[in-house]
Amino acid sequence: MSTGDHGAQAERTGLAWRRTALAATACTLLLLHTAARRGWGTTVIPVAFAGAMVITLVAVGSFRERALRRPGTPKPLNPILAVTTAALVVATAVSLVAVR
Repeated sequence: MSTGDHGAQAERTGLAWRRTALAATACTLLLLHTAARRGWGTTVIPVAFAGAMVITLVAVGSFRERALRRPGTPKPLNPILAVTTAALVVATAVSLVAVR
């Protein structure tokens, strides 16, 4: 694989993480709107989890893109980051179900 291929792969990966973070941000804003309309209360819990998930997605995406841009063989995604992201996604889903 040539150096240019690594750059294109890193760019595609970075764009995919940014699109995911943007979609999660839109969902978080919708949750925030719903929480405000319902008078806050426990509806803030999913908003907090969703906000944490957006921050995690941005951080993991940046980390992954930088890792792919480094010369040499790209390293696999850090399992701790993958587990943290998955845990936040599950926590957000559970809190949404619990608040309904």
